[in-house]
Amino acid sequence: MRKAIIGIISKHIEDKKIRPNTIIRDELKDAIYENNAIPIGILPSNKKLEFVNKENEHKHFLNIKNILNKKEQQNFIDAIKLCDGIILAGGIMADSYEMWVAKYCYENDIPLLAICLGQNNVVRALGGSTKLVKDEKKHLQKDATYVHDILINKNSQFYQIVKSSSMKVNSRHIYTVDNPTKLFVSAFDDDNNIEVLEAPNKKFFISLRFHPESLYKIDKKHNAIFKKFIEACKK
Repeated sequence: MRKAIIGIISKHIEDKKIRPNTIIRDELKDAIYENNAIPIGILPSNKKLEFVNKENEHKHFLNIKNILNKKEQQNFIDAIKLCDGIILAGGIMADSYEMWVAKYCYENDIPLLAICLGQNNVVRALGGSTKLVKDEKKHLQKDATYVHDILINKNSQFYQIVKSSSMKVNSRHIYTVDNPTKLFVSAFDDDNNIEVLEAPNKKFFISLRFHPESLYKIDKKHNAIFKKFIEACKK
């Protein structure tokens, strides 16, 4: 059987002014390889960086059709068509083209897994909004294996994936979802912040606030997310 091809949207490195880079984290591509699929990097062809945050997210949503010119859009579309599913990764800065990809995947029912900052891009792409968490010190713990539990809605797709009403997660963020717009809330943390969103009418369209790529080797629930995503990509 042919292995699923998973496209990971690469991210710009902001601090490389002279010779800028785009990157994909090893943890993420390793999680795909180890679940018997093939990761490939999708590289943006646009050179202008337009970073998105809470203050300007609405401006980018209003301009989402024009974030990329027609040639840049077609380059992304051609690359996405090589793949069975797409991952929007976490990171420090969100680029506007990630919003465009999220919206394209939603409208074309392309399986998508969005992680941490990727969740921001999904929410913003669909007209929602984000906000800062109240306790940044608690939620921005980059090196901690587990930080807190999340409570999972038993009526969600996500519950069917992890087979549990709760699970332990890491936490490396300062933003959370303010308005989830069209998406169904699958899980909250113990501060009542949204942790998991899904679109039940899609093949697989799930966004997470935590990083399963850092825990899949030691936690079956986290690895189950990758397994189910790749399974959906094969259909």
